[in-house]
Amino acid sequence: METTKRVLVVEDEKAILDAVTAYLERDGYWVTPVGDGAAALEQASRKAFDLVVLDLNLPKVSGEEVCRRIRDVSDVPIIMLTAKGAEEERIKGLEMGADDYLVKPFSPRELTARVRALLRRAHAESDPQRDRMDFGDLSIDLRSHRVHLDGAEIELTASEYKLLVTLARYPGRVYPRMELVEKVLGYDFEGYERAIDSHVKNLRAKLDDDPREPRFIHTVTGVGYRFEAERTVPESTV
Repeated sequence: METTKRVLVVEDEKAILDAVTAYLERDGYWVTPVGDGAAALEQASRKAFDLVVLDLNLPKVSGEEVCRRIRDVSDVPIIMLTAKGAEEERIKGLEMGADDYLVKPFSPRELTARVRALLRRAHAESDPQRDRMDFGDLSIDLRSHRVHLDGAEIELTASEYKLLVTLARYPGRVYPRMELVEKVLGYDFEGYERAIDSHVKNLRAKLDDDPREPRFIHTVTGVGYRFEAERTVPESTV
């Protein structure tokens, strides 16, 4: 793993800050730990970070304001930390531009896994256009618009295919329903945002993806969906 990735960790609870810092440094990241929003903005203005871990409940400057001001000038991946059960916080944070979230209490090992996933996604965005994505038994051919599962081709509608590709491009990313409506159905779609749920239900049925024990598409309660499979075969490029 590269050792040059810089991570800004913003958390006012010292025990959490110390634990997260220790786990990330153990994984080889260069970590800048700070305990309040003002210090976070100062560090973000002075250094270029590859990822930000951001608590929403911060002294001096709120986590929401820090997220907003960072997002105004940068597309750096942001993982936000929220209080247990604070659904409105999660929705608000994602709508402001956060890429993922963790609910307290959380495992530092899970956080480091999320960090790795987001950094892989950020790196993929700078790579040449892909023409194929493989996730074990699931294969998506972006040139022919064909999808195979367990070696057999499955028939998808145009909306189902676009939904699958949108989710699968960035495994681990949480997509709010409204964002999926915009990406899959278009900005001019006049239906209610939960219309996307019916497309997810149909897609899951065709992928043999049990929502109670999903293989691919996971529900993020109160927010939307994320795709959780790992790529298993290197992708070819155009």
